[in-house]
Amino acid sequence: MGWSRWIELIGVAAATARKASFKRLAGAHYCMSVSELEADLSEDEHAGLELIRETGGIHQSDFWKELDVSSRKGSRIAEALEDSGLIQRSDTVYDGHNTYYLEPAPRDLNFSLLMAGDMLSPFIGEEEVDAQADAFSQWMMNLAYEEY
Repeated sequence: MGWSRWIELIGVAAATARKASFKRLAGAHYCMSVSELEADLSEDEHAGLELIRETGGIHQSDFWKELDVSSRKGSRIAEALEDSGLIQRSDTVYDGHNTYYLEPAPRDLNFSLLMAGDMLSPFIGEEEVDAQADAFSQWMMNLAYEEY
C-alpha cells in the first residue's frame, strides 16, 4: 500500500473517530443531565454548588454564612441542590448543633469514551503520544470499525 493511500485511510479513520467520539459524548447521560440541571439553577444555587465543589464539603451552618444569605435561604438552596442530585446532604452534629454536611454528589464516569472495541486508548498513562505508533493506529482502526 502506498503512502498516499495510508494517509487517506488515517484521515478517514480520524474523521470516523471524531464522529464516533461525538456520538458517545452526546449519548453520555451524566454529561448532558448535569449540564442541563446546572443551566436551570438560580444565581444563588450556582454559587452554592460552586462553594460545595471548591471545599469538597461544608456544614450547612457554615454554608449559608459563606454565601451571605439567611439560614432559611441557605437551607432552601441546599434542598434544591440535593433534589436535583447535584449534592448529597447527611445529618451531622457540628459545634454541638444538629446540621447537615453538604458534599458534591459523585459522578458516574463513562470509560466507554476511551474504548475502541476492547482496546483502551493508547493515550492513557502516556505523557507523549506517538501518532505513528502501531498501538495508536490499531486503536484508530478499531474505533473506525465500530461504526460499521
